[in-house]
Amino acid sequence: MTRIALIHALAHSVAPINDAFERSWPQAQRMNLLDDSLSADLAQSGRGLDAAMHERFRVLADYAVATGAEAILFTCSAFGPCIEAVAARHSRIPVLKPNEAMVDMAVRSGSKVGLLASFEPTLRSMPAEFPLEAQPVTALAEGALDALNRGDTAGHDEAAARAALGLRERGCEVIALAQFSLARAADAVKAATGLPVLTTVDSAIQELQRRLS
Repeated sequence: MTRIALIHALAHSVAPINDAFERSWPQAQRMNLLDDSLSADLAQSGRGLDAAMHERFRVLADYAVATGAEAILFTCSAFGPCIEAVAARHSRIPVLKPNEAMVDMAVRSGSKVGLLASFEPTLRSMPAEFPLEAQPVTALAEGALDALNRGDTAGHDEAAARAALGLRERGCEVIALAQFSLARAADAVKAATGLPVLTTVDSAIQELQRRLS
């Protein structure tokens, strides 16, 4: 049975990716590692992705590999360079950034992409994952993450839908939801905008299946 490590920096990312696995690849054996202080420390420290943050990602990945993980999927979208360093260290197994499969799908669509996030540091780091000629239009779903932290899932989805409408008004033809925690709002965003919606969770699982087949 294929063993996949899922490494999370937000507690809200755990359910969306595990639910997606249950739908699309229930045979995969999953292990979940959560350190929700990663996102809090990044937002509060002002130090960015410094050497200490890189070391924390190395330790988490080394632990996952030591347990027998055959692939690692990070679900935290604001830590791209840290994940790239892990991928170089553990090059014998697939190590995926949460967004890379979705970014590839968005670019291949040939459409103007709107990138929606609820965690502001994501909008600073993630556009660099897109080619220069296909840079997305970005928007922050104001208040969505706070709503989710309060358990107000309806408020979260409404905030995401409002922000997505703004992206449509700016000419976007596809909406990409930049975080695993936003995947739950996909239906609300699609209903509000009438546009195709890409999620990190489904794209990532498809890419893992391709690499491990």
